[in-house]
Amino acid sequence: MTIVFKVSDNIKEMMIKHYSKMNPSKPQYTIFQVKDFDCVTTLYESGKVMFQGIGADIESSFWIEQERIKNNRYIDPKGETKNKKDKKDNKTTNEKKDFYINVSSVGSDEVGTGDYFGPLVVTASYVPKEQFQFLEELGVKDSKKLTDDKIISIAPTLIKEVIHTTFILDNTSYNEYHSDDTNMNKIKAILHNKCLLSVIKKDNVKYNKIVIDQFEPEKSYYNHIKMLPERVMNIMFITKAEDKCLSVACSSIISRYIFLKEIKKMSEKYKIVIPLGAGDGVNTIAAKLAKKHGKNILKEVTKLNFKNTEKVEEILKEKE
Repeated sequence: MTIVFKVSDNIKEMMIKHYSKMNPSKPQYTIFQVKDFDCVTTLYESGKVMFQGIGADIESSFWIEQERIKNNRYIDPKGETKNKKDKKDNKTTNEKKDFYINVSSVGSDEVGTGDYFGPLVVTASYVPKEQFQFLEELGVKDSKKLTDDKIISIAPTLIKEVIHTTFILDNTSYNEYHSDDTNMNKIKAILHNKCLLSVIKKDNVKYNKIVIDQFEPEKSYYNHIKMLPERVMNIMFITKAEDKCLSVACSSIISRYIFLKEIKKMSEKYKIVIPLGAGDGVNTIAAKLAKKHGKNILKEVTKLNFKNTEKVEEILKEKE
């Protein structure tokens, strides 16, 4: 897997500081290159960053999230294409998808992919045209642009009024499934398919479109689910679909709400505030939990394939 995009100046400085502790090399035309066991991260003098390897989706997700938080930039998770043909195809695809879905639809979205702590939550929702005005008046839009307080206030209404299916993949299960052959994007594809199937089989669901907030190229997505006995195939893959499709926006909000509830439960259970994201702050909390409850606790509360696990191990060794 290869993910490439151009970083903002402030994020570039953050990356230089972050990776300076990892013995980076400096190939020609680069600012640095860091090789890890499952990902090679290269920051070029042009300002582009490239993530290569099985862990590219995980490594890049943190920086994509930083761009969103600090610069209000929404970067396509699959990054920028590398050759003229790909750029041409990508431009055509984006132009084709630059519209608003104004028909009844089933849409899915997920939350938790960039968070070290907490589960992976996927939701698929059905929104008929008759609900458009109600949802717009409620304030439904991309959950990434809503405050958590706003999500907490409107999500219960959505859960009650919108036909949907949510699947929560807890950390223990995630860690069992994740492997060299089954990365996060494959897990997400399987869960999206599961939720979409559940919704379209419900009574009174009469949709015109099925939409996924795109996290993989279409071909890769279908390849991930090819072994499943039942597959939803007639899908529109749209970047930033939460802004263009109300069913995806509903799924985004419901998933975020449930994810926040799961984090709250975890905080209450272990009597410590569980942080969001995958920044340095989560490492300290994870180390505290491991020291108090034993290292096996990490299997239950974190996604072990994140690089944070290595940092947690380092903190624990320092305290021995």
